[in-house]
Amino acid sequence: MKQATDSQVRHPKFPAPLASPLALIPTGLNSAILAKVLNRLFAPELTEGELDFLAGRSMQIKVLDTRLSYRLTLTGGRLMAFNRSEPEDLSIEGNLYDFLLLATRREDTDTLFFNRRLKLGGDTELGLYVKNFLDGLEIEERLGPLLKLLNSATSLLGRFG
Repeated sequence: MKQATDSQVRHPKFPAPLASPLALIPTGLNSAILAKVLNRLFAPELTEGELDFLAGRSMQIKVLDTRLSYRLTLTGGRLMAFNRSEPEDLSIEGNLYDFLLLATRREDTDTLFFNRRLKLGGDTELGLYVKNFLDGLEIEERLGPLLKLLNSATSLLGRFG
């Protein structure tokens, strides 16, 4: 029996016609909304200083197939939208499906980064801090019904994307 390599496996993508309107949303607005959600989700970790490695640093998250981009930094112990024009210290790129796999824990960070499904750019040390932070998170209980929604979205995109 022939085993499929990662390059032979079909990777679902968000439908292009649905992505076009998303690209019209300003990055600053996306970033502010994501920062608000993550501040709530990561409240215990922020209080404990577990994200202090981002203080004064900037990170860009690009969801390639949806054409969405987020720029974040840590200021005063809170995640904030990063709106300055200078380049980010770290970038993470991938398709929505791969970010959903990460969020739902269907795939681990090592697999997604090693297989280049999620790509890091910029400061590799900062990227390692982010990866280790994500690996150590145990937020399934905090996600509650959102986890069910994310799992459904992952399955749907996997089936039809």
